[in-house]
Amino acid sequence: MSTVLEQRDRAPARTPAPGRGRLRTGPSPLMAVPALAFFGVFAIVPLGGVAVLSFMEWDGIGDPSWAGLANWAAALADPATYHAIWLSVQVMVVSWLVQTPISLLLGVLIAGRGRYRALLGVLYFLPMLLSAAAIAIAFKALLDPNFGMSRAFGLDFLSQDWLGDPTLALYVVIFVIAWQFLPFHTLLYQGGVRQIPKSLYEAAELDGAGRVRQFFHITLPQLRYTIITSSTMMLVGSLTYFDLVFVLTGGGPGDATRMLPLDMYLSGFSGNDMGRASTLAVLLVVAGLALALGLSRLSSFRRGSQLEGA
Repeated sequence: MSTVLEQRDRAPARTPAPGRGRLRTGPSPLMAVPALAFFGVFAIVPLGGVAVLSFMEWDGIGDPSWAGLANWAAALADPATYHAIWLSVQVMVVSWLVQTPISLLLGVLIAGRGRYRALLGVLYFLPMLLSAAAIAIAFKALLDPNFGMSRAFGLDFLSQDWLGDPTLALYVVIFVIAWQFLPFHTLLYQGGVRQIPKSLYEAAELDGAGRVRQFFHITLPQLRYTIITSSTMMLVGSLTYFDLVFVLTGGGPGDATRMLPLDMYLSGFSGNDMGRASTLAVLLVVAGLALALGLSRLSSFRRGSQLEGA
């Protein structure tokens, strides 16, 4: 028996016959075909149509006619376009500065064990169950200077016209956006914190590191990819805020909250200028792609876990 086993162990490994390829492991690339087809039909094709329409003159009713670069020249020469871009940049930057630290701290808090943390997690995630239109209607009623929180609490500070003051309306919009999307980013950070090995914290405790040092030297470095992912979704998502702003302020007062997505909608469906609206849509897509690619390069993303190079 031992002789047979030795001969079997010494036998050379079988090599694939000539003309036969190596056995493939993992799912077949053909499994991605349905998703790619779906994406192409419902994303790439409409986007190509919008790009073509940006070179057309069309009021949304009659037949479109070729306009060349007239729409682009008019949009890029219009101060309203740059005002809308500046408002979008403000919302993007300020909302990131507000949401990132708060959602990060909440994610670290909720990731811990304890019944009260589970209860807080349920309360924090309630805004995720509401639509943007419902949230806008609720805050519009709460901030009404005559029938909102000012009447409920009797405070003169709350009686000012939050949505009618051009200097306050944009920051109210940013506050409502942060209130709506904080739970989502908190959930991302909660999942990231729970993936960090406990052995790192145990070793830090043996070295005498407190909670603050553990947070800055373990938690933050281990969450760097989660921070990049959350920031990408947050910044690129800021270019798509429409429904909440439309219901809450309608772009007003004046054009104080007329951000680029809302300006695109109002140009197309209120101003009957589909050419300019398509031009702004292409600008939004290009800005979103450039921002996403820039953040991806900035993160120096590479394959592997967060523990590599920590």
